Amino acid sequence: MPGTDKKQLDTVLKEARRFKPSKEFRKQAHIGSEAEYRRLYKKSIQNPEKFWAGIASELHWFKQWNQVLDAKKKPFYRWFVGGKTNLSYNCLDRHLDSPTRHKAAIVWEGEPGDRRVLTYGDLHRDVCVFVNGLKKLGIQKGDRVAIYLPMTPELVIAVLACARIGAVHTVIFAGFSAESIRDRVQDCQAKLIITGDGGWRRGKVLPLKDIVDEALSDAPSVASVVVVRRNLDNPLPCHMKDGRDHWYHELIDGMSADCPAEKMDSEDLLFLLYTSGTTGKPKGIIHTTGGYMVFTYLTTKYTFDLKPEDMFWCTADIGWVTGHSYIIYGPLQNGATCLLYEGAPDWPHRGRFWEMIQRYRVNIFYTAPTAIRAFMKWGDEWPNKYDLSSLRLLGTVGEPINPEAWMWYHKTIGHKNCPIVDTWWQTETGGIMITPLPGVTETKPGSATLPFFGVAPAILNDAGKEVNAGYLAITQPWPGMLRGVYGDPERYRQTYWSKWKDIYFPGDGARRDKDGYYWIVGRVDDVVNVAGHRIGTAELESIFVEHPRVAESAVIGVAHELKGQAMVAFVSLRDGNTETDALEQELKDWVVKKIGKFALPDRIVFSGDLPKTRSGKIMRRLLRDVAEGRALGNVTTLADATVVEKLKVQYEED
Repeated sequence: MPGTDKKQLDTVLKEARRFKPSKEFRKQAHIGSEAEYRRLYKKSIQNPEKFWAGIASELHWFKQWNQVLDAKKKPFYRWFVGGKTNLSYNCLDRHLDSPTRHKAAIVWEGEPGDRRVLTYGDLHRDVCVFVNGLKKLGIQKGDRVAIYLPMTPELVIAVLACARIGAVHTVIFAGFSAESIRDRVQDCQAKLIITGDGGWRRGKVLPLKDIVDEALSDAPSVASVVVVRRNLDNPLPCHMKDGRDHWYHELIDGMSADCPAEKMDSEDLLFLLYTSGTTGKPKGIIHTTGGYMVFTYLTTKYTFDLKPEDMFWCTADIGWVTGHSYIIYGPLQNGATCLLYEGAPDWPHRGRFWEMIQRYRVNIFYTAPTAIRAFMKWGDEWPNKYDLSSLRLLGTVGEPINPEAWMWYHKTIGHKNCPIVDTWWQTETGGIMITPLPGVTETKPGSATLPFFGVAPAILNDAGKEVNAGYLAITQPWPGMLRGVYGDPERYRQTYWSKWKDIYFPGDGARRDKDGYYWIVGRVDDVVNVAGHRIGTAELESIFVEHPRVAESAVIGVAHELKGQAMVAFVSLRDGNTETDALEQELKDWVVKKIGKFALPDRIVFSGDLPKTRSGKIMRRLLRDVAEGRALGNVTTLADATVVEKLKVQYEED
């Protein structure tokens, strides 16, 4: 049994609400009983090789593997050793001899309102044509290709084309700076960049090609640039360098649609995806072909209870791993129809997402807690204008969701009819690790609940002993796991495998309740030590969000002479509320009532917005810089760098 430890986290969040799947949902679900979940989970943990071999057999292999798992060189695990397959083939060709060929694969809407639909047959044709264009430019298996495109169908085509030919894609979010592009391109020595003349965001055109040109002032490895015209009839002005730059539509003109998929070894590199490291240098996370393919296929099918008739909308950008796994690779392997949207959720009005759910009759909606809290802040009147009755399943991803945000999502968007899958996973894990299964799991607002098949989590202390609250750990390898950090195997060992022997350390704190449910309480470096109580920021922030006037909060600990650390809370209010001294006192009283006097914040700072990365995660490191008067750290990954500057001025003036 887990013990206690003086360094373990304290729990301040109490959650008694429970929500069972309806009988109707259970009846139609892929997995509809707790007994079935437990049987499959036990099999996946006790005999993982047999379990994953069975799942892999549902997909296409040019040559079957010789060994499911090779663990001889830990932590450099290998999956489906000796197997030959191709992920683009499994997303496209595998469906062409069935009615799925004529089914919509991608339904796309641009921010200005333009629309396109690509069937599986269309997508297969367009991918093959583009691959032949890439071959003309000399791209071949093993070459690294950077992709810096808006959320248009050409982004999906580019990713699948790279996978088809065996080129390694690295997608860069189309909002990152020239410096960020340069860092990534230099690290992987990309041979080609695929970009666009521009893309739309909140009514403005982002000059993507101009940004790429700036990045390439110091990127000698790049021999070619392919430029997609966002609108063929109304091209955006951009410079084209002779001999290096090629228009996409001209490159593919006259190209054959015949292009057999490359037979890839299961452990051949599929893609690199860069995450920000604590040193400031981005880490190129390595994902290979076979294991990632199998893991995204199964997690998509069971987590979202995906059916052939579903309209699936994951709102993430393909520049993040969520877009890789749950817009492209997972759904397309399952023959799903995916909605793809280019723009912002509040353009030209704050009901854009709900309008699109109504228009396309979306059944499954997967978004981030950051977005949900923004929707809460804007008010119920926006979703209430639209018919959301097509929704049958809701999901969240990216960070822990506050229980009150979960409840708002449940009531206002799901109308109390939709199970919510609160998923925990990372860029490094490749796919979903801890999640409810919607036809099985009794959910608790704020809890990611139980592990997915083949995932063996634990909560450990520094010594590696099990505790009720401490560090989240994964004790067995899983197929979707990262295979390393590009060009830096020692960084891979030190970052993920050095805390305990042969155990993966995700860097998150967590607790487990009496029912065995997992609650992610935030990054372990985001723990506040208040009067001897070690509390995860996610729990403290949830206390603030429970208040009816608060939309979002970020809590940090700052140095204090007597307490060791004092708590400072940055708070964003729901629309229609005003910052006052009385409200600040009301919120302090609220925290004392909910937790106790020991957690009384020394200071509450009201802010219209909080500093967030472009994937929506709050940058608490920068808030600590503000509160402790330090020079601001790297702000290039922020969605809006002006937010933290304004906060700094406000903090110093108050």
